[in-house]
Amino acid sequence: MAFGWIEEQADARRRAGLVRTLRPRPADSPLLDLAGNDYLGLARHPEVTEGAAAAARTWGGGSTGSRLVTGTTELHAELERELSGFCGFEAALVFSSGYAANLAAVTELAPHGSLVVSDAGNHASLIDGCRLARGTTQVVAHADPDAVRKALGTHEGPAVLVSDTVFSVDGDAAPLAELAAVCRERGAGLLADDAHGLGVLGAGGRGAAHAAGVAGADDVVVTATLSKSLGSQGGVVLGPARVIDHLVNAARTFIFDTGLAPAAAGAALAALRLLRREPERAARARAVAAELHARLTAAGLEAVRPDAAVVSVRAPSPEQAVRWAADCRAAGLAVGCFRPPSVPDGISRLRLTARADLSGAQIERAVRVIGGTRP
Repeated sequence: MAFGWIEEQADARRRAGLVRTLRPRPADSPLLDLAGNDYLGLARHPEVTEGAAAAARTWGGGSTGSRLVTGTTELHAELERELSGFCGFEAALVFSSGYAANLAAVTELAPHGSLVVSDAGNHASLIDGCRLARGTTQVVAHADPDAVRKALGTHEGPAVLVSDTVFSVDGDAAPLAELAAVCRERGAGLLADDAHGLGVLGAGGRGAAHAAGVAGADDVVVTATLSKSLGSQGGVVLGPARVIDHLVNAARTFIFDTGLAPAAAGAALAALRLLRREPERAARARAVAAELHARLTAAGLEAVRPDAAVVSVRAPSPEQAVRWAADCRAAGLAVGCFRPPSVPDGISRLRLTARADLSGAQIERAVRVIGGTRP
């Protein structure tokens, strides 16, 4: 029977309590949302939604082709200029998703004969990029500059360190300045995924590289998503102009993919301009995360101290994590539920995302629900 092995895998997932299901949400959900990644509360901001609508009215519903054919509009070029200027890099290149941006950056900056040093806690998109790259990948201990130094010391040719800036599971930050220094010692490049740092870290939300003082360096490349703090969709690679030119000419997820829809580009541009005008949103997101952590730990829960806007709460098992998240939902609170294989250490968690627009009453309500439904 064709695909007969699928049933065996489905049975194994059911036995392990790892079945995942889609749950379409209504436009006006009654739930308090601590599950999405709208860190700055901009996805429904009137200026952002109007930015999307105006772009669609002007440019149409889709980009009509790949970026190298008809998929690059003046709006895409404007977004790239403003993103690179805001984050402190020479150039930027926008992709249809953060996943596509990571695949492009990793595969094209790790040619045959190169070494890719990859943090053990990296996001799946970086891991997939390493698998597709022609270089050799060496996985090192999480957020450990000494482990990176040792790995780079085993290789004589081109090398690149690949790391998240803020890790999506526990919300801890990589020691980016130290990692950049290690890479510079060894003549290696640094490729950092700032999906959870852009809009939250750095002056006015300019990102982790800006906060670490390495933005704009000729040996640093940063990727990010437009779907979290900027409340839109898409991804971006930021770096030296020669790197961006290389990606335009070589990256398969750029050359062969349809360009980002104009509405998404318009929304991201509107959100970026709003953040420039209201830089305090970044600090507010961090403050909300810190308050959530303080209140959760005061209630006796095991929560990881956040370095950005992600707060992780440990659960006893995958099954209990699923039940805990379901009980929170029944009580009016949406939270993330991370289980193997999504977590590299095998520990299941509730994953909460702080938002700059959460009120004190909403924070108190969230903590009360999570504490009241604990396994």
